[in-house]
Amino acid sequence: MTKHLQIDLQNLERNLLALGARVEEAVRLSISALTSQRSDLAREVIAGDSEIDDAEVALEEECLKVLALHQPVAGDLRFVTACLKITNDLERIGDLAVSICKRSLAMESDQAGAAPNDLIPMTEATTDMLRATLEAFINEDGKAARQVILDDDHIDKLHKTNMRTLIARMEQEPTQINGAMLYISVSRHLERIADHATNIAEDVIYLTEGVIVRHQGMA
Repeated sequence: MTKHLQIDLQNLERNLLALGARVEEAVRLSISALTSQRSDLAREVIAGDSEIDDAEVALEEECLKVLALHQPVAGDLRFVTACLKITNDLERIGDLAVSICKRSLAMESDQAGAAPNDLIPMTEATTDMLRATLEAFINEDGKAARQVILDDDHIDKLHKTNMRTLIARMEQEPTQINGAMLYISVSRHLERIADHATNIAEDVIYLTEGVIVRHQGMA
């Protein structure tokens, strides 16, 4: 590896980790806005989304520059490829955090009622997954990334439970339909955040082991 390539890869990793930290904070704030009904936090996340978008574009351009200038191979090529994909997933997670905030703001006017019992455990499990997958990337830990993929099943089960609870609420209390739909959206957004965390975990496995586990299970 040339010195210039090493420097560019280090800069790429540092900027990706900064984006990851910013996205993780957006998710944390969006959940706080939801659980505490703090509109100020929701608006803060929504206002900050443009910074995440700008960082994603800059990182993508940086990745393409490294590919064009250095034509990396083997592990270096896998690293740049993984960064490109992870950057996209992080930006999508940021968008989902914004969507949660928008639902949270809507709940203020729609009197959404109580959250389903499994929604709070789901928010905690989702943020744990996101944190774990970013740590797996930092530590280049394929084993930890595989655990993140396994944890996604738990999120899916919580989402299905939330759906059943909220559908039953709408059937029993038609006046609660609007609020229940907002909670369904939040649960779906959390489930999608977990899916993107899983995507990142798959990229970490590819980066560390050179194995593509997407669509094939974990061999």
